[in-house]
Amino acid sequence: MSKKDLLSKIHLYVIADKKTCGNRDIEDVVSRSIEGGAEMIQYRDKESDDDSFLETALKLQAVCKSENIPFIVNDRIEIALRIDADGVHVGQEDMFLSEVRRKLSPEKIIGVSATSIQQAKEAEGNGADYIGIGPIFATLSKEIKEPVGLGMVREARVRLKIPFYTIGGISLSNIDSLIQAGARRIAVISAIILSDDIKSATAKLLEKLKSST
Repeated sequence: MSKKDLLSKIHLYVIADKKTCGNRDIEDVVSRSIEGGAEMIQYRDKESDDDSFLETALKLQAVCKSENIPFIVNDRIEIALRIDADGVHVGQEDMFLSEVRRKLSPEKIIGVSATSIQQAKEAEGNGADYIGIGPIFATLSKEIKEPVGLGMVREARVRLKIPFYTIGGISLSNIDSLIQAGARRIAVISAIILSDDIKSATAKLLEKLKSST
């Protein structure tokens, strides 16, 4: 299956953020989210050294492979290459997209974060496979001044040709407004990772998404 076809089928994207996990076993968090229906996993860790990151990435990749789930590495391109991850995700302050594409083989997925339609369109034009748009709502995972809001979702729905995943403060209490604004794909951190029942929380979010399509 091509990456374009693959991404067209992925609506619930779970970001396994090491800092957010805290004392929770990140491998268990990923396993339970996949049991609940997570369709793609990203490993994000902004603090660990490369050796620690690699060790955890290999464990999470093995979990994803066993369930045939795409595994994406946040930012650390060289580690993604080393373990043959399914793709990478980069932010606006990370490596230039053209350089990322040069390093990765064509079949690998590249996602880019965007906080404006201008950034999103630029990434699309430069070869990104998907865009992470947000933060839509206030979020615990990043220090931000102001969320981008639902207006950007409506604009992205009209102007972007590649898949986009809305991210930032998404939960069962606000996902309906997100869907009404035109979102069909979400990337989730806290609402799943910090849930008392990770499997159930994942399943409920996925059910909301599926009912909108």
